[in-house]
Amino acid sequence: MNPLRRGPARDRRPRALSRASLTSITAAAVSLVAAGCVDVGTGPGKHGDRPLNRRLVAEGQEIFRFDTFGDDVYWTDTLRLHEVIASTVSPALALDVGLKVDVDALPDEVLDAIVSGDVDLQDPQTTVTLLKLGSVVGVQGTVENIDGRDTLTSVGITCALCHSTVDNSFTAGIGRRLDGWPNTDLNVGAIVALSPAIDPGLRAILQSWGPGRYDPRINIDGKNTPLVIPPAFGLRGVELETYTGDGPISYWNAYVAVTQMHGKGTFVDPRLGIRVINVPDEVTPKLRALLEYQLSLTTPRPPPGSFDPVAAERGKKLFRGVARCSSCHLPGDHFTDVNRGKLHRPEETGMDPAYARRTATGRYRTTPLRALWQHPPYFHDGSAATLEEVVEHYDAELDLRLTERQEAELGEYLRTL
Repeated sequence: MNPLRRGPARDRRPRALSRASLTSITAAAVSLVAAGCVDVGTGPGKHGDRPLNRRLVAEGQEIFRFDTFGDDVYWTDTLRLHEVIASTVSPALALDVGLKVDVDALPDEVLDAIVSGDVDLQDPQTTVTLLKLGSVVGVQGTVENIDGRDTLTSVGITCALCHSTVDNSFTAGIGRRLDGWPNTDLNVGAIVALSPAIDPGLRAILQSWGPGRYDPRINIDGKNTPLVIPPAFGLRGVELETYTGDGPISYWNAYVAVTQMHGKGTFVDPRLGIRVINVPDEVTPKLRALLEYQLSLTTPRPPPGSFDPVAAERGKKLFRGVARCSSCHLPGDHFTDVNRGKLHRPEETGMDPAYARRTATGRYRTTPLRALWQHPPYFHDGSAATLEEVVEHYDAELDLRLTERQEAELGEYLRTL
């Protein structure tokens, strides 16, 4: 079933959107934590050890990859991105802003034509064809034949837009899906800034974010502190899946689906002053299956040869010893103390407090250490470009007085996680 069901014709006349109007358009949600409407998996060990439901995993995969939750109304009727894509976005431009193509969705004849150079990667109509084939990861398009020409009439986004990438097995940006991997190449701000409905001031902010960053509050409070897109793998047993511990995994799924993707769901969180009710609710009934699929996404192992095993072993001893990393990144418990109910004031670890002030808790969670080799930069705001910079930050902040060799050994150990 195509999740991009089209309703009655709507007024598509251009209208500029300010930050304030985006706030009113986008505010949405179901705080299943605050309102207690749905069991979202709170509590240590809630989902860590139980067997996964295979039926729900399969259902959740479809939701994660292909369900727009009805958000095509926003991306089509409000932002008019279908017009921009059809007229401006060539495959070359799409790949340049970090969009990915699922090679398994492309017929052999299309792949052969790409190899032989018979596909025009500078033609936006080729992008329309890729959308018709359902091959653009995280983007669902409705393509209709109008006057003998394939025409993109609707577009929406899915969870996979930000939280999947590809293995580049065919060429750069084209390969097999890697669900749960943050798309560190994706320039969400640049994509949204293409909309003719965005006012110039907001467009400049969006264009400043860069690849792999996104601000999930700007349409709520109008402030700007973009975050690094986090991984959605290795979540099993992790109880609070936000940088600031606002709520567990399904809380974040609901928040993003409704307030950021603009899906037709319900999200309520009095702590943030958000209350949006949609009937029918196209988000809440899908949260359990979506969670089950996310819990099935395991942490990828570091590539062979990507770290020095001897130095990493010394780094492991430092991690658990004089570097004091394990006081918060608890070994054996997903390298985080959040499951033990701990959140940290920004000044405890020298973090910029700006984003925390915009959240429900005002504090930061100790981030689980999951496949760190895969998703630089680090910290919630991407302020550390490398793992060595992470170590240097804590060395200075906590006055650890590590030697350069010890800092390097810690970096090698972190690459193994």
